[in-house]
Amino acid sequence: MTASAYETDLGQNPANYEPLSPLTFLKRSAAVFPDRVAVIHGPERYTYRETYARARRLASALAAHGIGRDDTVAIMLPNVPQMVEVHFGVPMCGAVLNTLNTRLDAKILGFILNHADAKVLITDTEFSPVIREALEIAERDILVIDVVDPQGPGGDQLGATDYESFIAGGDPDYDWRPTDDEWRAISLNYTSGTTGNPKGVVYHHRGAYLNALGNAVTWGIGRHATYLWTLPMFHCNGWCFPWTIVALAGTHVCLRRVEAKPIFEAIEAHGVTHFSGAPVVLSLLINASDELKAKARPGVKIMTAAAAPPPPVLAAMEEMGFDVTHVYGLTETYGPAVVCEWKGEWDDRPLDERARLKSRQGVRYQVLEGITVKDPATMEDVPADGATMGEIMMRGNIVMKGYLKNPKATAEAFEGGWFHSGDLAVMHPDGYVEIRDRSKDIIISGGENISTIEVEGVLYKHPAVLEAAVVARPDQKWGETPCAFVTLKPNGTATAEEIIAFCRDNLAHYKCPRTVVFGDLPKTSTGKVQKFVLRDKARAL
Repeated sequence: MTASAYETDLGQNPANYEPLSPLTFLKRSAAVFPDRVAVIHGPERYTYRETYARARRLASALAAHGIGRDDTVAIMLPNVPQMVEVHFGVPMCGAVLNTLNTRLDAKILGFILNHADAKVLITDTEFSPVIREALEIAERDILVIDVVDPQGPGGDQLGATDYESFIAGGDPDYDWRPTDDEWRAISLNYTSGTTGNPKGVVYHHRGAYLNALGNAVTWGIGRHATYLWTLPMFHCNGWCFPWTIVALAGTHVCLRRVEAKPIFEAIEAHGVTHFSGAPVVLSLLINASDELKAKARPGVKIMTAAAAPPPPVLAAMEEMGFDVTHVYGLTETYGPAVVCEWKGEWDDRPLDERARLKSRQGVRYQVLEGITVKDPATMEDVPADGATMGEIMMRGNIVMKGYLKNPKATAEAFEGGWFHSGDLAVMHPDGYVEIRDRSKDIIISGGENISTIEVEGVLYKHPAVLEAAVVARPDQKWGETPCAFVTLKPNGTATAEEIIAFCRDNLAHYKCPRTVVFGDLPKTSTGKVQKFVLRDKARAL
């Protein structure tokens, strides 16, 4: 077959093709807006010129220690300036960024450090107790670099050097090279371990680039936005917003602790325009004092995800003057990939109706190629009737590369040419998706996934427990919290407080039940616990 004229002498070359990477965003913003403030952390200020130089120093220092292509650099930091810098400096030397969930226990952290073959760990001294234990579990030769934040609570230094000393030895003019392949890994994010050990989700440069810009387009963020970090940057790389805000030459306002007072004070002091977070952040604001609420600025935009915010919460936020956008996504989709796109004709609907519409998950981001709701057994689309349930499935450039060292889980996730989310939903006639339940009974509390199986396993270890089942209980603050239904052994005695304390001794605290109900468990004729009955009971509590 004769080649088309459009395929002749029109190949890729350095002048017309460059692999996509979000690292180029910092280079541009530093060149165009060198003196603009890039990062604020209490009294600290870093311009784009300084942030770029610090990221290059980090890349240079890592390279000097032999860190390079596809080496894993683990990060255990709160939302501090260094967390912005590592999103650029680590991949600038070819390494892969692995941000760790600061709420995890030592056992899981040790597993991650081993599974990821981490060669470097950059950690804030606040987390020294759990990191010390995790390093003992990992039994790896890891270069530990301590971040000593004057605004933090302090803590022991575990490494041979601290972050500032480490990057001081690096070159601020380090001649880093953009990736030669946009499919190369840029970051590694572990799931919350909903079924045993967590899975390592691998992102590529192309997906990070596209979703970073997808955030800007979807949310309508303009140049020089001021973004408050209420969302943990460890979570799906902060939903790609470290790269988004830099692309817009915006300002990152760091926040170590997510509390109502510093949020309102930052809004007033820095002219915050945008921030993100789980519904728990919305509850913090709603329940704040009138004195703090007076500091709010009308029109501040909030992006929220995780368990759908209850309509009363969305209504209360609107009454306070905040503009809330509801999104949906998973670790496997670089964070948010679906948005409840608002339509002007809904503006005149009653408040409760607007809140109900806004609580739906919505439609695909522009950078996601497809979303559908299918019967997972037949892979046929369910009717768009708002009633028939199926599994949410997605495909496109912002779906992960796969799970690190787990070909079986990767193949299962991509079966049939779609990414299987595991979330059960309906498709409305207008094409908007709405979650109705979650497969595997995952609980989403404060934006974190909790496995009921894991919690039940701990409950069964209690000497007085005969049977246990855990389901989600709706919670105004956290979205959902674990509710444990427990049957005690004959002659067994325990109070709800004792059961909860036992769990806190054996689990990360956010995974522990907030409620314990004693009694017999409802079962089918084959002995299977009827969790749908328990969910109804939990909702009625």
